[in-house]
Amino acid sequence: MKRILNFLLEKIRDRYDHASIRYIISFSFTVIAVVGMLIVGVSFYLKSIHTTETMVLENNKAMIEQVNLNLDSYLRNMMKVSDGIYYNVIKRKDLATENIDKEMDLLYETNKSSLVSICLFSEYGEVIAASPIAQLKSSIDPRNSEWFISAVDRRENLHFSTPHVQNLFVDNNYKYRWVVSLSRSVELTYDGKIVPGVLLVDMNFSGIEQICKNIDMGKSGYVYLIDGNGEIIYHPRQQLIYSNLIQENTKESATYEDGNHIEEFLGEKRIITVKTVGYTGWKIVGVKPMNELSKNYIQVGIFAIFILIAVIFILVAVNIFVSTRITSPIRSLEKSVNDLENGIMDVDISIKGSPEIKHLGKAIKSMVKNMRKLMDDIVVEQEAKRKSELNALQAQINPHFLYNTLDSIIWMIENEKYDGAVVMVTALARLFRISLSKGKNIISLRDELEHAKNYLTIQNIRYKNRFDYYIEADESILDLACIKLVIQPLIENAIYHGMEFMYGDGEIVVKAYTKNETLYIDIIDNGLGMTEEAVNKLLTNESNSKKGSGIGLRNVNERIKLYFGIDYGLDIYSEPDEGTTIRIRMPKITYSEYLLKEENR
Repeated sequence: MKRILNFLLEKIRDRYDHASIRYIISFSFTVIAVVGMLIVGVSFYLKSIHTTETMVLENNKAMIEQVNLNLDSYLRNMMKVSDGIYYNVIKRKDLATENIDKEMDLLYETNKSSLVSICLFSEYGEVIAASPIAQLKSSIDPRNSEWFISAVDRRENLHFSTPHVQNLFVDNNYKYRWVVSLSRSVELTYDGKIVPGVLLVDMNFSGIEQICKNIDMGKSGYVYLIDGNGEIIYHPRQQLIYSNLIQENTKESATYEDGNHIEEFLGEKRIITVKTVGYTGWKIVGVKPMNELSKNYIQVGIFAIFILIAVIFILVAVNIFVSTRITSPIRSLEKSVNDLENGIMDVDISIKGSPEIKHLGKAIKSMVKNMRKLMDDIVVEQEAKRKSELNALQAQINPHFLYNTLDSIIWMIENEKYDGAVVMVTALARLFRISLSKGKNIISLRDELEHAKNYLTIQNIRYKNRFDYYIEADESILDLACIKLVIQPLIENAIYHGMEFMYGDGEIVVKAYTKNETLYIDIIDNGLGMTEEAVNKLLTNESNSKKGSGIGLRNVNERIKLYFGIDYGLDIYSEPDEGTTIRIRMPKITYSEYLLKEENR
């Protein structure tokens, strides 16, 4: 069998490999479509089943909840009757001298649609008052009744009995009604003394029966009511159960928690919905056979199969049409691609067929153009990089700074302040010397700090010593390599933006140090500072500041990244009125090592 199967698979594979493109597309799309639709159909069917089950379960809960509300309202009304006769009548009367018949008759008449009788007994089972007026049977001792015993044993509670025939009183019409008894222990007053008694309220069972009967649980579903021990209070087939003609799983249902349960009883799978009537301990049980859901599943399944067959038929027809339409343009495109493989760059690419095939033809046609454009872009990129370096070199000195410095020197000479003029000329000369650096873009940290010092000297004289400056660097790190002109623009930025509008003395600190193979240079000022929003814009195109160095913060940051990679650059820390710190991060490498590396490239 395995050999035959392998042979058939081999035959199918061989035919598939040598089949035309039309056949491959049509067959493949059809198989995929059929498999996809089967998956969708099965998913839809399972989803429908799940949705149906969920709806049924939720509907059952809602139905049972409604029964609970109605039953709760009915029972609470009886409790109100019991509370009313006890607290408003019995506790306020001394029964040795006062009669409560009128009050009891009035309460009975008000609620007679739901009541069968109201009766007050002494602890010895004697009738003290009753409505409607009735005579206790001589053969009946109330003290032997379950409702009487429950009231005496548990005096603090109200007690609901199971349904029973009310046969306490003599009825000349021989009408014995089914009732549910509500009994409670009461305190009776006789000559100022408190003695125990029992108050009995007999509710008409037909009210409870009607509440449970009017619930629609489907064709074969129903609702029944049991007590905490599983004894039937109401069941639509109650007489048949009592006659042992049918059975009900009441004992098991009494153990269920509130909610939905799946059970199998007498070979039938059923959905059981349970709700406890809180203060009574009764349980409302809804029953719905699973075979009702199965009928719905079959209908959904038939509908899904019909839709699936129709969709598959349409997909097969569409696949045949599409495959036919695709085949011809692809063959023409194949010929054009073969020409391209043979080195014919000006081949006429066939562009026809479906939008996808047209797009493929256009993509192939533009391939050569894109390749040439890519080469052009590489050249442009290299030129842009070189231009950036040249622009940074040419913009090393802000023309305005030079003009202002020369004006300051002229002013000093004119005012015979020759010492200050000498200092500024000397600093300016050194500044130019380091700025030029024979065209080098990488210099030693020593020269860069010297350049920064000369710039600070000039600016300090120009601003008439409005700020103090300090340069801190260990001797051991002065021979490290540093990009030229990265500190001066940051100092310029600190002066123009941080201190120009300060009223007190400013301070600028340039601190160089190393940590974890990284060179750090901090430019710290105690100027006005910036908000977090302003800091975030400084190194982006959103910064529109036109003051300061022509190189600028972004230029410095980009140059560092250009030479040493994206892991290096500038970090800015600032708070309003707290000053600003701009930190330069560069790799820790000596100037001699850098020169050696450049020579070996």
